[in-house]
Amino acid sequence: MKFLDQAKVYIRSGNGGAGAVSFRREKFIEFGGPDGGDGGRGGDVWLEVVDGLNTLIDYRYQQHFKAQTGVHGMGRNMTGAKGSDIILKVPVGTQVYEEDNETLICDLTQIGQRYLLAKGGNGGFGNQHFKTSTNQAPRRANPGLEGQEMWVWLRLKLIADAGLVGLPNAGKSTFLASVTAAKPKIADYPFTTLHPGLGVARIDAREFVIADIPGLIEGAHEGVGIGDRFLGHVERTRVLLHLVSAQEENVGKAYKTVRRELEAYGHGLSDKIEIVALSQVDTLDADERKKKVASLKRAAGRAPILLSAVTREGIEETLRALMSIVEEARQASGDVAPSDARWTK
Repeated sequence: MKFLDQAKVYIRSGNGGAGAVSFRREKFIEFGGPDGGDGGRGGDVWLEVVDGLNTLIDYRYQQHFKAQTGVHGMGRNMTGAKGSDIILKVPVGTQVYEEDNETLICDLTQIGQRYLLAKGGNGGFGNQHFKTSTNQAPRRANPGLEGQEMWVWLRLKLIADAGLVGLPNAGKSTFLASVTAAKPKIADYPFTTLHPGLGVARIDAREFVIADIPGLIEGAHEGVGIGDRFLGHVERTRVLLHLVSAQEENVGKAYKTVRRELEAYGHGLSDKIEIVALSQVDTLDADERKKKVASLKRAAGRAPILLSAVTREGIEETLRALMSIVEEARQASGDVAPSDARWTK
Protein backbone atom coordinates (compact mmCIF):
# COMPACT_ATOMS: atom_id res chain seq x y z
CA MET A 1 0.00 0.00 0.00
CA LYS A 2 1.32 3.45 -0.92
CA PHE A 3 1.80 6.04 1.80
CA LEU A 4 -0.09 9.33 1.62
CA ASP A 5 -0.13 11.72 4.56
CA GLN A 6 -2.05 14.67 3.10
CA ALA A 7 -5.20 14.97 1.00
CA LYS A 8 -7.69 17.69 0.06
CA VAL A 9 -11.34 16.63 -0.11
CA TYR A 10 -14.69 18.26 -0.83
CA ILE A 11 -17.55 17.43 1.50
CA ARG A 12 -21.23 18.38 1.38
CA SER A 13 -23.98 17.43 3.79
CA GLY A 14 -27.43 16.62 2.45
CA ASN A 15 -30.16 19.18 1.83
CA GLY A 16 -33.32 18.88 3.86
CA GLY A 17 -36.40 17.48 2.12
CA ALA A 18 -39.24 19.82 1.21
CA GLY A 19 -42.49 19.86 3.16
CA ALA A 20 -45.65 18.65 1.40
CA VAL A 21 -48.83 20.49 0.49
CA SER A 22 -51.65 17.99 0.95
CA PHE A 23 -55.26 17.83 2.17
CA ARG A 24 -57.07 15.03 3.88
CA ARG A 25 -59.64 13.32 1.63
CA GLU A 26 -61.72 10.61 3.29
CA LYS A 27 -65.28 9.41 2.83
CA PHE A 28 -67.80 10.79 5.33
CA ILE A 29 -65.30 13.40 6.58
CA GLU A 30 -66.54 16.80 5.49
CA PHE A 31 -63.67 18.99 6.62
CA GLY A 32 -60.37 17.14 6.14
CA GLY A 33 -57.92 19.98 6.52
CA PRO A 34 -54.21 20.07 5.65
CA ASP A 35 -52.11 16.95 6.23
CA GLY A 36 -48.84 17.67 4.44
CA GLY A 37 -45.89 16.02 6.20
CA ASP A 38 -42.48 17.54 6.92
CA GLY A 39 -39.39 16.85 4.84
CA GLY A 40 -36.65 14.63 6.22
CA ARG A 41 -33.34 16.03 7.44
CA GLY A 42 -30.35 15.80 5.13
CA GLY A 43 -27.53 13.38 5.86
CA ASP A 44 -24.51 14.45 7.94
CA VAL A 45 -20.81 14.12 7.11
CA TRP A 46 -18.82 12.41 9.87
CA LEU A 47 -15.16 11.61 10.40
CA GLU A 48 -14.39 8.35 12.19
CA VAL A 49 -11.06 6.92 13.32
CA VAL A 50 -10.77 3.22 12.52
CA ASP A 51 -8.14 0.62 13.30
CA GLY A 52 -5.98 -0.90 10.57
CA LEU A 53 -5.33 2.29 8.56
CA ASN A 54 -1.99 4.10 8.48
CA THR A 55 -2.32 6.18 5.32
CA LEU A 56 -4.76 8.53 3.57
CA ILE A 57 -4.29 6.81 0.21
CA ASP A 58 -8.07 6.21 -0.17
CA TYR A 59 -8.57 9.95 -0.58
CA ARG A 60 -6.22 10.16 -3.50
CA TYR A 61 -8.71 8.41 -5.77
CA GLN A 62 -11.92 9.94 -4.41
CA GLN A 63 -12.05 13.57 -3.33
CA HIS A 64 -15.78 14.36 -3.38
CA PHE A 65 -18.19 13.15 -0.69
CA LYS A 66 -21.86 14.12 -0.61
CA ALA A 67 -24.44 12.98 1.91
CA GLN A 68 -27.95 12.12 0.77
CA THR A 69 -30.79 14.64 0.55
CA GLY A 70 -33.71 14.14 2.93
CA VAL A 71 -36.88 12.64 1.45
CA HIS A 72 -39.73 15.06 0.82
CA GLY A 73 -42.77 14.99 3.07
CA MET A 74 -45.98 13.33 1.91
CA GLY A 75 -49.70 13.42 2.61
CA ARG A 76 -51.34 11.86 5.65
CA ASN A 77 -48.81 13.69 7.81
CA MET A 78 -45.99 11.41 6.68
CA THR A 79 -42.54 12.85 7.41
CA GLY A 80 -39.84 12.11 4.87
CA ALA A 81 -36.94 9.83 5.79
CA LYS A 82 -33.59 11.29 6.87
CA GLY A 83 -30.89 11.22 4.22
CA SER A 84 -28.06 8.72 4.65
CA ASP A 85 -24.91 9.98 6.37
CA ILE A 86 -21.44 9.87 4.84
CA ILE A 87 -18.64 8.59 7.10
CA LEU A 88 -15.04 9.32 6.16
CA LYS A 89 -12.82 6.68 7.73
CA VAL A 90 -9.36 7.92 8.69
CA PRO A 91 -6.33 6.56 10.57
CA VAL A 92 -5.34 7.51 14.10
CA GLY A 93 -3.47 10.81 14.16
CA THR A 94 -5.46 12.54 11.41
CA GLN A 95 -5.83 16.31 11.65
CA VAL A 96 -8.46 18.24 9.71
CA TYR A 97 -7.80 21.77 8.49
CA GLU A 98 -9.94 24.33 6.72
CA GLU A 99 -9.27 25.13 3.06
CA ASP A 100 -6.48 27.54 4.01
CA ASN A 101 -4.56 24.52 5.37
CA GLU A 102 -3.77 26.51 8.52
CA THR A 103 -6.95 26.65 10.63
CA LEU A 104 -7.28 23.42 12.62
CA ILE A 105 -10.81 21.98 12.82
CA CYS A 106 -10.12 18.82 14.83
CA ASP A 107 -7.36 16.42 15.83
CA LEU A 108 -8.34 12.75 15.94
CA THR A 109 -6.05 10.73 18.19
CA GLN A 110 -8.10 7.74 19.41
CA ILE A 111 -9.61 4.73 17.69
CA GLY A 112 -13.39 5.03 17.57
CA GLN A 113 -13.36 8.81 17.85
CA ARG A 114 -16.00 10.57 15.70
CA TYR A 115 -16.41 14.19 14.66
CA LEU A 116 -19.39 15.85 12.97
CA LEU A 117 -17.82 17.77 10.10
CA ALA A 118 -20.96 19.02 8.31
CA LYS A 119 -24.53 18.87 9.57
CA GLY A 120 -27.38 18.07 7.18
CA GLY A 121 -30.05 20.68 6.45
CA ASN A 122 -33.35 20.53 8.33
CA GLY A 123 -36.45 19.38 6.46
CA GLY A 124 -39.12 21.91 5.51
CA PHE A 125 -42.49 22.15 7.27
CA GLY A 126 -45.53 20.71 5.55
CA ASN A 127 -48.70 22.79 5.14
CA GLN A 128 -50.18 21.32 8.34
CA HIS A 129 -47.93 23.71 10.30
CA PHE A 130 -49.43 26.80 8.65
CA LYS A 131 -53.07 26.20 9.56
CA THR A 132 -54.56 29.09 11.53
CA SER A 133 -57.99 30.18 12.60
CA THR A 134 -58.18 32.48 9.61
CA ASN A 135 -56.44 30.17 7.13
CA GLN A 136 -57.90 26.70 7.43
CA ALA A 137 -56.51 25.48 4.11
CA PRO A 138 -52.93 26.77 3.70
CA ARG A 139 -51.42 25.98 0.33
CA ARG A 140 -47.78 26.52 1.13
CA ALA A 141 -44.94 24.51 2.64
CA ASN A 142 -41.30 25.20 3.38
CA PRO A 143 -38.45 23.93 1.23
CA GLY A 144 -35.71 22.09 3.09
CA LEU A 145 -32.61 23.94 4.25
CA GLU A 146 -29.44 23.50 2.23
CA GLY A 147 -26.60 21.39 3.59
CA GLN A 148 -23.12 22.67 4.36
CA GLU A 149 -20.28 22.37 1.87
CA MET A 150 -16.56 22.95 2.21
CA TRP A 151 -13.11 21.88 1.12
CA VAL A 152 -10.95 20.49 3.91
CA TRP A 153 -7.41 19.20 4.23
CA LEU A 154 -6.75 15.86 5.90
CA ARG A 155 -3.25 15.67 7.32
CA LEU A 156 -1.86 12.55 8.97
CA LYS A 157 0.66 12.74 11.80
CA LEU A 158 1.69 9.29 12.94
CA ILE A 159 1.33 8.52 16.62
CA ALA A 160 4.51 7.01 18.02
CA ASP A 161 6.36 7.05 21.33
CA ALA A 162 9.85 7.61 19.94
CA GLY A 163 11.09 9.19 16.72
CA LEU A 164 14.31 8.61 14.76
CA VAL A 165 16.06 11.65 13.29
CA GLY A 166 19.39 12.13 11.56
CA LEU A 167 21.09 12.73 8.23
CA PRO A 168 20.48 10.34 5.31
CA ASN A 169 22.36 7.04 5.78
CA ALA A 170 22.65 7.57 9.54
CA GLY A 171 21.38 4.04 10.09
CA LYS A 172 17.81 4.88 11.11
CA SER A 173 16.11 2.24 8.97
CA THR A 174 18.72 -0.35 9.95
CA PHE A 175 18.07 0.38 13.62
CA LEU A 176 14.29 0.15 13.11
CA ALA A 177 14.63 -3.18 11.31
CA SER A 178 16.92 -4.57 14.02
CA VAL A 179 14.65 -3.76 16.98
CA THR A 180 11.19 -4.23 15.44
CA ALA A 181 9.44 -6.47 12.93
CA ALA A 182 9.26 -3.58 10.43
CA LYS A 183 10.97 -4.17 7.09
CA PRO A 184 12.05 -0.75 5.78
CA LYS A 185 14.14 -0.47 2.63
CA ILE A 186 17.85 -0.44 3.47
CA ALA A 187 20.55 0.50 0.97
CA ASP A 188 23.88 2.32 0.79
CA TYR A 189 22.68 5.56 -0.78
CA PRO A 190 20.99 8.73 0.54
CA PHE A 191 17.21 8.97 0.91
CA THR A 192 16.60 5.24 0.82
CA THR A 193 13.64 5.99 3.08
CA LEU A 194 11.07 8.01 1.13
CA HIS A 195 8.16 7.90 3.57
CA PRO A 196 7.73 7.38 7.33
CA GLY A 197 7.69 3.90 8.82
CA LEU A 198 6.47 2.51 12.14
CA GLY A 199 7.63 -0.43 14.24
CA VAL A 200 6.90 -1.80 17.70
CA ALA A 201 10.00 -2.34 19.85
CA ARG A 202 10.01 -4.65 22.86
CA ILE A 203 12.38 -4.55 25.82
CA ASP A 204 11.98 -6.13 29.29
CA ALA A 205 8.42 -7.29 28.43
CA ARG A 206 7.40 -3.71 27.61
CA GLU A 207 6.55 -2.23 24.22
CA PHE A 208 6.65 1.16 22.55
CA VAL A 209 6.24 2.45 19.00
CA ILE A 210 9.13 3.90 16.98
CA ALA A 211 8.69 6.17 13.95
CA ASP A 212 11.35 6.45 11.25
CA ILE A 213 11.28 9.43 8.84
CA PRO A 214 13.38 10.31 5.77
CA GLY A 215 16.74 11.87 6.55
CA LEU A 216 17.29 15.61 6.88
CA ILE A 217 19.97 17.61 5.15
CA GLU A 218 21.09 21.20 5.49
CA GLY A 219 18.37 23.51 4.17
CA ALA A 220 15.58 20.96 4.61
CA HIS A 221 13.34 23.65 6.12
CA GLU A 222 13.64 25.48 2.78
CA GLY A 223 12.69 22.37 0.80
CA VAL A 224 16.21 21.08 0.06
CA GLY A 225 16.29 17.31 -0.46
CA ILE A 226 12.99 15.78 0.63
CA GLY A 227 12.51 18.80 2.89
CA ASP A 228 11.01 18.81 6.36
CA ARG A 229 7.40 17.86 5.50
CA PHE A 230 7.77 14.49 7.23
CA LEU A 231 8.91 16.03 10.52
CA GLY A 232 5.24 16.30 11.45
CA HIS A 233 5.25 12.55 12.01
CA VAL A 234 7.56 12.91 15.01
CA GLU A 235 5.76 15.93 16.51
CA ARG A 236 3.69 13.67 18.78
CA THR A 237 6.59 11.56 20.00
CA ARG A 238 7.76 11.69 23.60
CA VAL A 239 11.48 11.33 22.84
CA LEU A 240 13.80 11.64 19.84
CA LEU A 241 16.67 9.27 19.08
CA HIS A 242 19.23 11.29 17.13
CA LEU A 243 21.49 8.97 15.16
CA VAL A 244 24.83 10.24 13.84
CA SER A 245 26.72 7.93 11.52
CA ALA A 246 30.27 7.04 12.53
CA GLN A 247 31.14 7.22 8.81
CA GLU A 248 30.62 11.00 8.81
CA GLU A 249 33.93 12.81 8.54
CA ASN A 250 32.80 15.46 11.04
CA VAL A 251 30.23 13.93 13.41
CA GLY A 252 29.88 17.15 15.40
CA LYS A 253 28.92 19.11 12.29
CA ALA A 254 26.47 16.37 11.26
CA TYR A 255 24.78 16.58 14.65
CA LYS A 256 24.50 20.38 14.54
CA THR A 257 23.09 20.30 10.99
CA VAL A 258 20.10 18.22 12.08
CA ARG A 259 19.60 20.28 15.25
CA ARG A 260 19.41 23.48 13.16
CA GLU A 261 16.75 21.93 10.95
CA LEU A 262 14.71 20.86 13.98
CA GLU A 263 14.89 24.38 15.40
CA ALA A 264 13.95 25.93 12.05
CA TYR A 265 10.92 23.62 11.78
CA GLY A 266 9.66 24.62 15.23
CA HIS A 267 6.46 23.05 16.67
CA GLY A 268 8.40 22.14 19.83
CA LEU A 269 10.62 19.50 18.18
CA SER A 270 13.86 21.10 19.35
CA ASP A 271 12.54 21.07 22.93
CA LYS A 272 11.83 17.34 23.05
CA ILE A 273 14.00 15.01 25.11
CA GLU A 274 16.80 13.77 22.90
CA ILE A 275 19.02 10.70 23.12
CA VAL A 276 22.16 10.96 21.00
CA ALA A 277 23.77 7.83 19.56
CA LEU A 278 26.83 7.30 17.38
CA SER A 279 25.71 4.59 14.97
CA GLN A 280 27.67 2.15 12.80
CA VAL A 281 30.55 2.11 15.28
CA ASP A 282 31.50 -1.38 14.07
CA THR A 283 33.20 0.38 11.12
CA LEU A 284 35.70 2.20 13.39
CA ASP A 285 38.93 1.10 14.98
CA ALA A 286 39.70 2.02 18.60
CA ASP A 287 41.46 5.33 17.87
CA GLU A 288 38.82 6.59 15.41
CA ARG A 289 36.08 5.62 17.81
CA LYS A 290 37.67 7.63 20.62
CA LYS A 291 38.09 10.73 18.44
CA LYS A 292 34.55 10.69 17.06
CA VAL A 293 32.98 10.05 20.44
CA ALA A 294 34.85 13.08 21.81
CA SER A 295 33.80 15.24 18.83
CA LEU A 296 30.13 14.27 19.15
CA LYS A 297 30.22 14.78 22.91
CA ARG A 298 31.47 18.35 22.45
CA ALA A 299 28.75 19.13 19.89
CA ALA A 300 25.85 17.52 21.79
CA GLY A 301 26.96 18.43 25.29
CA ARG A 302 26.61 14.83 26.49
CA ALA A 303 28.23 11.46 25.94
CA PRO A 304 26.59 9.57 23.06
CA ILE A 305 25.50 5.94 23.17
CA LEU A 306 27.67 3.74 20.94
CA LEU A 307 25.43 1.80 18.60
CA SER A 308 25.84 -0.95 16.04
CA ALA A 309 22.93 -2.85 14.51
CA VAL A 310 25.43 -5.41 13.10
CA THR A 311 27.13 -6.41 16.37
CA ARG A 312 24.11 -5.42 18.53
CA GLU A 313 26.36 -3.15 20.58
CA GLY A 314 24.32 -0.58 22.50
CA ILE A 315 20.95 -1.85 21.20
CA GLU A 316 19.53 -2.87 24.58
CA GLU A 317 20.98 0.19 26.30
CA THR A 318 19.29 2.44 23.73
CA LEU A 319 15.94 0.66 23.99
CA ARG A 320 15.98 0.85 27.80
CA ALA A 321 16.82 4.55 27.70
CA LEU A 322 13.96 5.20 25.28
CA MET A 323 11.54 3.01 27.26
CA SER A 324 12.38 4.81 30.50
CA ILE A 325 11.52 8.22 29.03
CA VAL A 326 8.38 6.89 27.33
CA GLU A 327 7.07 5.31 30.53
CA GLU A 328 7.77 8.44 32.55
CA ALA A 329 5.89 10.54 29.97
CA ARG A 330 2.98 8.09 29.93
CA GLN A 331 2.62 8.27 33.70
CA ALA A 332 2.83 12.06 33.69
CA SER A 333 0.07 12.33 31.08
CA GLY A 334 -2.15 9.68 32.67
CA ASP A 335 -1.59 7.34 29.71
CA VAL A 336 -4.50 7.57 27.21
CA ALA A 337 -8.06 8.77 27.42
CA PRO A 338 -11.01 6.34 26.96
CA SER A 339 -11.25 5.11 23.38
CA ASP A 340 -15.03 5.57 23.19
CA ALA A 341 -14.90 9.36 23.28
CA ARG A 342 -17.36 11.07 20.92
CA TRP A 343 -17.39 14.60 19.61
CA THR A 344 -20.22 16.66 18.23
CA LYS A 345 -19.94 19.97 16.59
